[in-house]
Order: sequence, then C-alpha cells, then structure tokens
Amino acid sequence: MIIHQSPAAQKPERVVLLGARGFIGAAIRKELDAQRIPRLALSSADLNLAEAAAADELAAALRATDAVVMLAALTPDKGRDIPTLMKNLAMMQNTCTAIAKTGCAHMVYFSSDAVYDGAVSRVSEDTPTSPQDLYGAMHHTREIMARSLAGVPVLVLRPTLIYGLDDTHNSYGPNRFRRAAQKGGKITLFGGGEETRDHIHVDDVAALTLRCLLHRSTGTLNAATGTSHSFHEVAEAVSKQFGKTVEIVKTPRANPITHRHYDVANTIKAFPDIRFIPLEDGVARVHREMLEKS
Repeated sequence: MIIHQSPAAQKPERVVLLGARGFIGAAIRKELDAQRIPRLALSSADLNLAEAAAADELAAALRATDAVVMLAALTPDKGRDIPTLMKNLAMMQNTCTAIAKTGCAHMVYFSSDAVYDGAVSRVSEDTPTSPQDLYGAMHHTREIMARSLAGVPVLVLRPTLIYGLDDTHNSYGPNRFRRAAQKGGKITLFGGGEETRDHIHVDDVAALTLRCLLHRSTGTLNAATGTSHSFHEVAEAVSKQFGKTVEIVKTPRANPITHRHYDVANTIKAFPDIRFIPLEDGVARVHREMLEKS
C-alpha cells in the first residue's frame, strides 16, 4: 500500500525526469505540461547515467526541493545478460549517489512486475517478490537501493504490460498486434491466445504517476487496471479497428498456459475516484493516433 505524505494535492516545485525521452517518460512529460508543473527532462543524450561522471553531473542539476522520477533503464530488448544488468545497476548507483549529495523532496522509482514470479496468477502489493531472471533481479535490487536513501520519501511503481502508440519494445500484446495487423493483415498468437493479462494504457500510467507526485506518496504500488483479458480478446479488439479483415492465427502451444490478475484495492483506496481506460477504448485511441500520425 502507499501513504500520502501530502494528504491534500500539492504541485511539486519541479519534477526531474530521468529517462525522459522514453515511452513512459514522454507521456509523463505531457501530463506535467498539462498541469503546468515545472520539469527538467533528462535523457541518455543529455546525461549517460551509466558513466562514472554522471553522479556529479546529476548532483549539479538537482535541487533539494525536486521530485525525481527514475525511469532510465536498459530494457530486455537491449539485453538480458550480465553486462546489461551491471549497466543498469551503475545507473541507479549514480542516481542514488547524486541524490544522497543534494537530497530531494520525493523519489518515484519505476520498477516492473518482473519482480514477481511469473507463475503467480493473482498479484497484489503484498505478493512476495521473487524475480526469475536478471531483468527482474535488477529492478528488485534498484528498489532496495532507492529505499536505502536516508530521509528521502520513496514510491516504487511496478507497472504491468503498458501499451500505447509510441512503444518501441514491440512487446507481445496490443502494440505488436497493431503493427502486425497494419503491416500484413495478420495477428499470430502463441497457442490460441488463452493467457490472460492486465494491459494498461500509457496515459493511465502517466496520470497515476502525477497523482502520486501531487500527494508525495510513498510505499509500493502496482500500476495495473485490475481487469485482465486474454490475448485472443486483445487480438480481436485490435482487428476491429481495421476496415479490412485481419486474420487471427493460432499456433501450436509451446509453453503451459498462465494467467495473471491484479488486485488493485490499494490503488482504489489511495485514489477512490480513479478510472482506467477500458481496453477496447484504449486500443481504439491508439488506432486513431496511428492514423493521425501516418
């Protein structure tokens, strides 16, 4: 669960986004700009957090009154090996070193649901962490590093599967299905697409992040909608957006069927008026944005 350090919503003096040019970072930037909250958006082009000099450079840019949102990470598509793990840990080490020097008013660390065992079907914030690969172990370690910062209020966000127009990871689900349908008129499923997962629109993730910043929330929160759909249902939702017929192809199953559902009771308790974009509406929004961009 989370605790609001500011029960009444209060805008941060400034938000520093690390990893600001990524998929989630771009959505949070838009949300901050819409609320006219000052921000410092830093990408790897501005500051390579993996380099030894990064700690001093970041410390020079930070203020003790800043809220820091740590998004910067090498994702699994960049590598799942030990060198990638060590780069990610170096990035967090330099971030923590800089914050230890300057202090900050609030830190939001973007983790991942990879810290949970993939075999667990029902997940809440009370589910024990049990990462099964280096990527999950990296995020779990970085969570501990963030929480080790003395005197810094820390919130750990653990998002589930995020979708949206500008996702670059092409992960299995709405993003890949849309691109496959657009390119070849065919969506290929693993098996019959029976597995259920929780898919959250990137705008909902950004809006949830803003709420947490406004209340200086601390603790741990899963970024999920609480509603799971099968991948076949996701494929059908995507196919409906195209005027031409999109073929949904089933393949022989190579792995056992697994399901995952999130209990979002803590999210609702923290933000009773929160609403998430239903999957079909979110898929339709992404399709409209795709057409507008093309």
